[in-house]
Amino acid sequence: GQTFAGHALSHVGFTGATGAVLFGLSPLAGLVGFTFIAGIGMGLFGEKLAARDVAVGMMLSLALGLGLLFLHFYTAAATQAAALLFGNVLGVDSSALLTLALLALASFVALAMIIRPLIFASLESELAEARGVPVRFVSVAFLAIVAIAVAECAQIVGVLLVFTLMVGPAAAAQNLSRRLIGGMALAACLALAEAWGGLTLAYYTDWPTSFWITALSGLVYLASLAARFRTW
Repeated sequence: GQTFAGHALSHVGFTGATGAVLFGLSPLAGLVGFTFIAGIGMGLFGEKLAARDVAVGMMLSLALGLGLLFLHFYTAAATQAAALLFGNVLGVDSSALLTLALLALASFVALAMIIRPLIFASLESELAEARGVPVRFVSVAFLAIVAIAVAECAQIVGVLLVFTLMVGPAAAAQNLSRRLIGGMALAACLALAEAWGGLTLAYYTDWPTSFWITALSGLVYLASLAARFRTW
């Protein structure tokens, strides 16, 4: 449920970006702003939203539809919309790159601050709440961080393939690592390797960067499955 809710954030971000362009604002500001607000909203609903996949699916479809409507009213932004949908890592200018770097740093610091209660609440939610852990606050904070990650990944692979970098490396790391912190570090390293590898292959083949990143992510996951089965 929460995985599906996270996927909806990318489509909400597309709506925010196209809406921002329609009103003469920065698409990056709309992308980050809408995903951040949506992430907080999903965190406030908590388990109620996680258990309602149909409602999340409808919100996802509505968000994408609104984004296309905004694009219809401002056709001059078609190039920007295509970059948002399918990604264009080379289209990120220096100012946007600085903004993304600062957001990544802030997200990393925020995650480090809540990592212990987050793990406790994820494994034993009721016990954590009984011990005084602010489970609702931790949930809201985590989904807000996820929203920022979605906005940053969208700059590379686009909102339609954003889960390639969010799920693929984590799933592969889960197959290869038995420790939580080690798995998180491995997932981050795999995501970076896939992004840089995809960019390099795109340079030499003139194929889309998004394709190569998704292909590498799939291959790494299959390799992790093979390694896991071999150890059984």
